[in-house]
Amino acid sequence: MKCFSIDLDGTLLNSEHEISKENKEVLRELNANGHHIIINTGRAYDDVIKFETIRELELPICSINGTVLYSNSGEVLYEASLPVSIYKDLLPILQEIGLWVMVYTNQGGFPCRNPEIQDKADDEIEPIFQGYDYEQILEKENIKIYKVMAVSRRDQLEKIDQAKKALHGKFALSIASSHPNNVEFTSIDANKGSALDRYQQITNLPFDEIFAFGDGGNDLAQFKTATTSIAMGNAPFTIQQEADVVTTSNDENGFAYAVKHLLNL
Repeated sequence: MKCFSIDLDGTLLNSEHEISKENKEVLRELNANGHHIIINTGRAYDDVIKFETIRELELPICSINGTVLYSNSGEVLYEASLPVSIYKDLLPILQEIGLWVMVYTNQGGFPCRNPEIQDKADDEIEPIFQGYDYEQILEKENIKIYKVMAVSRRDQLEKIDQAKKALHGKFALSIASSHPNNVEFTSIDANKGSALDRYQQITNLPFDEIFAFGDGGNDLAQFKTATTSIAMGNAPFTIQQEADVVTTSNDENGFAYAVKHLLNL
């Protein structure tokens, strides 16, 4: 059985955050031919199922960089969370560096999730985080912290490298970036590659081949797990270097182009 593990932002989605007609057609064709399609993304579940095609095809979802795995019917198959003790130590370090911090939990994102700020200017984003009370998150009953995502202003990308260096080896965490201006922290047991392995074990569906599509640093783990890795033309050169195949950009239907013309499928 062939598996297609597909990132969303910068990969299946174009710059307008939409799935193009061409990509939809290929998804439907692969599904009709009995291939297994998994959406493997840094997004939370609620930000994935808003896409009609994903709902229509009832695709399984590895969300939040492999933190929560969902079946094709929306059943939670697996979840990992960050220890509260690590969260408490991590947060002030990121704030001291001057990064905007989003906390993904089983009760939503605080103060928001990344798709809500993607198209906003930095000066529009600043008030969302200024003075936000992160303490109240831990006061919520049965709270589970899935991911801490730190974002810099577009003219302060050096702060992302600063955060990575400050935290390297300090905590038992998975650290990855989906874009140059962010860094994402999840459980040490969660990444896009381990999610694919775990999904096969839980569902007892071993894949003969895995084709992994992505454009960011958080896709490198699924590239290592895949039998064939495909980087988007819009991916940074460092990501493209790690892939077996480089396709056209996400604004040029790179997913569909790869399936039709590069993979001979």
